[in-house]
Order: sequence, then structure tokens, then C-alpha cells
Amino acid sequence: MKKYLAETVGTFALVFCGTGAILINQESKGEISQVGISMTFGLIVMVMIYTLGNISGAHLNPAVSIAFTISGRFPLKQLLPYTISQLAGALLASLILRFLFPDNHLLGATLPRGSETQSFVLELLLTFFLMLVIIHVATGSKEQGMFAGLAIGSTVLLEAMFAGPVCGASMNPARSLAPALVSGHLEHVWVYLTATVMGAVMAVPLWKYLKAKE
Repeated sequence: MKKYLAETVGTFALVFCGTGAILINQESKGEISQVGISMTFGLIVMVMIYTLGNISGAHLNPAVSIAFTISGRFPLKQLLPYTISQLAGALLASLILRFLFPDNHLLGATLPRGSETQSFVLELLLTFFLMLVIIHVATGSKEQGMFAGLAIGSTVLLEAMFAGPVCGASMNPARSLAPALVSGHLEHVWVYLTATVMGAVMAVPLWKYLKAKE
């Protein structure tokens, strides 16, 4: 239960701070900026990894948990409880943001700036690279170690910085599903549920190949 609670709290913090930064940027007419939003996402991921990594691994992301399971580094029996915990944390964060900002219609939902195909390909590649970093710096299925949080948080920051204005740079099904459900904007959510999982899973065979070569 400690692991599941840690995943709930960690994903709550990710969605509350990350999408909260988007909302406050809108409310303040751009005072945070895209750079600030990207830094918020990267920093909260890094902080949660250092805080919760030794308890649950700080996956904070169903796509990451699925990829770890497929790689054989995470037990299948824990995949569903982890996913439920992550979704619960994300939903709670979005509900609280709805209470705090009742006039905001999107609640930080990820929406394509261009076509759905464009965002699908971007999200797939972004999550692929993120998972490649995670699986190389993680210990087992746990994101631990001196530099794991820094490497993963920096990757999130980097990808959100350049791709966020186009596709939202979700890289996380829970982060996209929660605000979509609470705001009622479900029209593009399939992009962020499928592309992120596919991208994370695609990183596994490459990691195995590179590891075998070593």
C-alpha cells in the first residue's frame, strides 16, 4: 500500500503543479511563460523521483509502468494497482484545480495545435526518448540514484520546452486523461493515450539490444 500511495501522491503532485502552472499562466496573462511551464513539469518530476523513488520507483506514469512490465523489470501483478493509483492522483489534482479555477474550461488539457497525426508522432517520439532515458538510469524498475531524477526531470523539461506549444508534450496518459475528463474535452484524448504508451513500449527492445551488445 505504501507503493500505491506514493504513486498517487507523486502523480497528484505532477498534475497539480504542471497543469496548475498552465492555468496560472493563463490567469496571469503569460507571467509564467512556456519556459516556466516546462521548468515546472521537469522540476516536479525530479523532486518526486528523489522523494518517492525509493518507495515506489516514482513511475508517475502508466506508460512507464507498462514499459517496465514488458521489459521484465516490473511485476505484472502490480501494473493494475499502479495504474489505478496514478490515475486517481491525476484525477484528484484536476478536480482540485477545477475547484480553484472554476472558469477555466481546459484545466491544462493537452490539445493538438495542428493535426492529430502531427501530435501523435510527436508524442510517440517524445515518450520513446523519455522512456529510453528512464530505463537506462533506473535501478530495476526504481528510478533511484544520484543522477536519475536529474536526468529524467531534465528530459521532461527539454521535451516540454520545444514540443509543448505544438502537442502539449504530455508523455503521460494519466496527465492527459485527468484534465480531459474533468474539463469534458475528450475529443483528442485518444492521441495521448495511445501514442505515449506506444512510444514507451518501443523503447524497450532498443534498450534490450543495447544492453545485450554491452
